[in-house]
Amino acid sequence: MSDVMTPEAVSVTPDSEAERERKLETNKLQKRLRREAGQAIQDFRMIESGDRVMVCLSGGKDSYTMLDILMNLQKSAPVPFELIAVNLDQKQPGFPEHVLPEYLAGLGIEYHIIEKDTYSIVKEKVPEGKTTCGLCSRLRRGILYNFAEEHGITKIALGHHRDDLLETLFLNMFYGGKMKSMPPKLFSDDGRNTVIRPLAYSREKDIARYATLREYPIIPCNLCGSQENLQRQVVKDMLQQWDRQHPGRIETMFRAMCNVEPSHLADTSLYDFAEGRSRAGGVAPVQTVEAEPDYGRLDVLNL
Repeated sequence: MSDVMTPEAVSVTPDSEAERERKLETNKLQKRLRREAGQAIQDFRMIESGDRVMVCLSGGKDSYTMLDILMNLQKSAPVPFELIAVNLDQKQPGFPEHVLPEYLAGLGIEYHIIEKDTYSIVKEKVPEGKTTCGLCSRLRRGILYNFAEEHGITKIALGHHRDDLLETLFLNMFYGGKMKSMPPKLFSDDGRNTVIRPLAYSREKDIARYATLREYPIIPCNLCGSQENLQRQVVKDMLQQWDRQHPGRIETMFRAMCNVEPSHLADTSLYDFAEGRSRAGGVAPVQTVEAEPDYGRLDVLNL
């Protein structure tokens, strides 16, 4: 028998070639997302030595990707820090309770599932046909803040990305009359918690593609249905149309968020126009929420 292999014997099958391309694209995206997250962490001093970082998982593409990238960074980080994955089970009808525990158990990471029936509260408090996201997010935030304080968490990591920050900027300008967004790092008003957004420099379309390639077990949010008329969805559609028609505009707008000149705006609390100089200290960071009705303080809801 001849020892020479025929071309047919060494050719790559279409399936294996497709898998190779898939792995190459996955690795390329992971490197990009890792680089962007590492830069954001460094620029805003998000994670420091000894931090206990609570990674908030919703079951969506953004939080899965954030956990993946943080675990990857943790292996080679110049400082030691812990990662604790946390999911809030809000008792939505049909919520697949087994998905996240099974996924997290496979990763070997410490995780906690918090069970709080915020679904019933939202349905009771929000009039039929009105947006539920505002109250839902406030309830969720209060529960996670309390959990973090009780478990010695030093940083709370959320999966918001660059597109989220831009959308929030336009939401506040269009509907709130304020020029503010989601900061990559936020100190809560009560001083108890520090929120970080490691994906602040990353594009949503990169995250979405990475999540598809990684085949995460995505859990859709079905509390509010599609709610196509949400203010945020209107802004998202606008930005996506700009991105298609004017490539590079999204990147330019985000750079503008990072390059603010108070003397060329009109906020007298940031700039002393009489003296021609910036005011010392500026203003304190504030929380950013969508324009929603005020449903009262969280503590009166007995959470």
